Amino acid sequence: MDWGLKNRLARIIKPHDKRGVMLAVDHGYFLGPTERLEEPRKTISPLLSYADSLMLTRGVLRTSVDATYPVPVVLRVSGGASIIGKDLSNEKITTSVKDAIKLNVSALAMSIFVGAPHEHESLVNLGNLVNEGEEYGIPVLAVTAVGKELEKRDARYLGLACRIAAEFGAHLVKTYYCESFEKVVRACPVPVIIAGGPKLATELDALKLTFDAIQSGAAGVDMGRNIWQSDYPVAMIKAVKAIVHQNMTVKEAHEMFNTLKDARKQVIRSNQKS
Repeated sequence: MDWGLKNRLARIIKPHDKRGVMLAVDHGYFLGPTERLEEPRKTISPLLSYADSLMLTRGVLRTSVDATYPVPVVLRVSGGASIIGKDLSNEKITTSVKDAIKLNVSALAMSIFVGAPHEHESLVNLGNLVNEGEEYGIPVLAVTAVGKELEKRDARYLGLACRIAAEFGAHLVKTYYCESFEKVVRACPVPVIIAGGPKLATELDALKLTFDAIQSGAAGVDMGRNIWQSDYPVAMIKAVKAIVHQNMTVKEAHEMFNTLKDARKQVIRSNQKS
């Protein structure tokens, strides 16, 4: 592995513990103005300093992220389908590696759709992106997307998708947590990051998801809605990060979240009185 590629990977998966917390804010590329991500800059700015890396599109990067802040960027480079279309798997590469280099990104991200109508195209796209990324020392994150078919989130399917992504040369894989997740990790020779997925009922549920994934061998999380759709997003990202990097238990992280939440409430009350 080339020095530059190793260096970029080390920005995302931290060398001291081989883990990372990625903040996902790329939802708009197929969902449009997602709730609490309607104005990306307002959502991203308070969380920026707590994320190990940021996953987003070039449009939001250019318009909504402070260029003077040195956050590693994982750039979403695939797209072409929307949530109201017939088939989310019909994606192409939409951002060139040349543009990614101009944006000084740390990694490229694209979705693969194993078992979907456009499986073949998405896997060939992955192979081609890895070829080009390797040429310039930029790692590729493969996202094992399941489209609208959430029932596919089992170890057999996700293990298949992750292994195929690694076989095609992906340097990192993002997938969903599932029962027997350790089997998925064991069969994938590159680091596996879990997706936060849709907003869970409570922050406690999201912290448990994080803890269980890390305990099962995940190299980190790429979490979005379960952080910035919380009423206390800064407290939430801090608690998630504590599980990933400080090995906090779910109980400890939840207590931390509640303490930070209560402190934030107090600040809001004080501001309202003054």
